Amino acid sequence: MNRKTLSDRGHTDLQEHLNHQLIESAWEAWQRGDLTAAERAYRRVLETEDRNGLAHNNLANLLRQCGRFSEAEAHYCRALEQMPDSAEIRNNRAGTLERLHQYEQAEIEYRRALKLKPDFAGTRFNLGMLLLSAGRYTEGWEYYEARSEAFGEHKQLPFPQWKGEDLSGKTLLLLPEQGYGDTIQFVRYVPLLKAQGAAKISVICQPILAPLLRTVEGIDALITDPQALHGHDYWASLMSLPLHMGTTVASIPARIPYVGVFTNRLERWQTRLPVDGLRVGLVWKGNAEHDNDAQRSLSHFSDLAPLWSVSGTRFISLQVGAAEMQADECKALQPALCLGREIRDFGDTAAIVAQLNLVICVDTAIAHVAGALGVACWLMLPRTGVDWRWHRTGTGSPWYPNDMYLFRQGQGGWPALINEVKDALADIMRDTR
Repeated sequence: MNRKTLSDRGHTDLQEHLNHQLIESAWEAWQRGDLTAAERAYRRVLETEDRNGLAHNNLANLLRQCGRFSEAEAHYCRALEQMPDSAEIRNNRAGTLERLHQYEQAEIEYRRALKLKPDFAGTRFNLGMLLLSAGRYTEGWEYYEARSEAFGEHKQLPFPQWKGEDLSGKTLLLLPEQGYGDTIQFVRYVPLLKAQGAAKISVICQPILAPLLRTVEGIDALITDPQALHGHDYWASLMSLPLHMGTTVASIPARIPYVGVFTNRLERWQTRLPVDGLRVGLVWKGNAEHDNDAQRSLSHFSDLAPLWSVSGTRFISLQVGAAEMQADECKALQPALCLGREIRDFGDTAAIVAQLNLVICVDTAIAHVAGALGVACWLMLPRTGVDWRWHRTGTGSPWYPNDMYLFRQGQGGWPALINEVKDALADIMRDTR
């Protein structure tokens, strides 16, 4: 009896050792980008040890990365059966539930994770975005502040962070974060800060944004070289301003336009644009490094081919970078004026957009340029991973209330959505005849 028990224990120890090695090899395969090998290894572990919570969680993470959200959610549930007190797994499951549009359950799971680990910055940030996407701004902004701890984007500065103190006679430095579009969206708060009595407002920005931001009312100085940074009374992140200003959906500052274009820029581009037809700007790809870019960007310029069936339109590519070459590949069937290679900065982009009738784009900074200028923009949104600022439902945006129309992807994917856009474009052309 004792010998048999010892023998069983030895077999169990050996199996646990082998499973540990398999988990290690799966992780290494994942890091190499060999997701097939990683998945195979995790499943081999679960064939012999179905109650291995770590293997279930890691496999779920892999499946989630591959967009297999229902499978991932099932494995997170199995992992939680073995590790119910893991805030990390609950956070992972909540994010997957969001992708499955199970928002109420996702919120419950985020809050359970925070009960287990109240200082979990990643979960606080994720819950913040979930609340903001539902228009629950008052609570959402508070949780959204956790992004600074979660990502550590801003280092400490030798003067205090502004948290709503009186600005009368004070100097304020505003810092960017995340993408170009975020800066363009939230720079709208500068005139409000100026109205509170700020003596000087400086904005740090990338050089490519400076020509556009120079047109924003209330900005006294743009700092494009970090070496030129000097002391101020306070600093604040642009994306923290809605919190400190008490922004709700109903009180979003939406005095549009709040950016402009210099005359010399307009004149430079005026002669490059078509003189007839409806001028329609196109952008079909965003930053490839964005974590949801596979969902939010089109795979190729050719996906937009149905739009060319609408007569009387003149398409202008605003796409910059290597993706613009896709338009060259399709020029026989999809003729478009490609300007991306000539665009130097957002001042040029704004000068072009300001002279268009319509911009059709995926979720990139161009949408914010058009919105801030008050130019009509049709924004094509993915089915999963829609950014919080566009909310979960509806065809309009309170951030750009008069000129933005949201096309939301449904079960038919991009083809069905692009056909909707084509039909809407055809309706416009019929109305103008």
